[in-house]
Amino acid sequence: MKKMRKYKDSSIFALFVFFFVFGSGTSTTATGKNLLPKEKENCTYLVTIETTCTRGADTSNHVSIRFGDSKSNDILVHHLNSKHLRRVDPLEPEVLDDVPRKPFQACMVDQFQVKGQCVDSAICYLYLKLSGSDDWRPGYAQVRMFEGSHFSSEYFYFRRYLPRHVWHGTDLCDTEVTPFGIKYKRKVFGKKAPLDQPLMP
Repeated sequence: MKKMRKYKDSSIFALFVFFFVFGSGTSTTATGKNLLPKEKENCTYLVTIETTCTRGADTSNHVSIRFGDSKSNDILVHHLNSKHLRRVDPLEPEVLDDVPRKPFQACMVDQFQVKGQCVDSAICYLYLKLSGSDDWRPGYAQVRMFEGSHFSSEYFYFRRYLPRHVWHGTDLCDTEVTPFGIKYKRKVFGKKAPLDQPLMP
């Protein structure tokens, strides 16, 4: 009888250990779920860029883009050309051309899909950089975030030929109202020196 009771007690103890181990595994999984936002570092962005219809506005050069929010989340893409998703005809915006074509042609709007760290607030600055020997005259650029449309950017307007090998764009994050109008703070990317070097084709 004592042996039977001892066996029963050891069985209960074994079951307790079994459930404890699996229970702790479940809690680890639960903890893992809590950590999901940290693991989800990458978000998907749709970058839309218009090239103007001015003669010589198109380019075959490499274009880089960087954008981010006011909380120092900076997304940098060196070869935006390689992220080309499709070309949109401005006259027929519903017709999407999924055939691979060269981006940054005159009178065309191109869309690019980019993955990068997630922003925590609305995208408020955007810079473009042209690397090569020919010119390019973009009209506007805009970034939409798939995971949170409220973080998408406004339109950033260029409408001029970009200087080569330097970042050119607008920072709407820090603005100051003065008697002469709104003053925009210029972003300086001096800390990451390699980014300012010309990109090789």
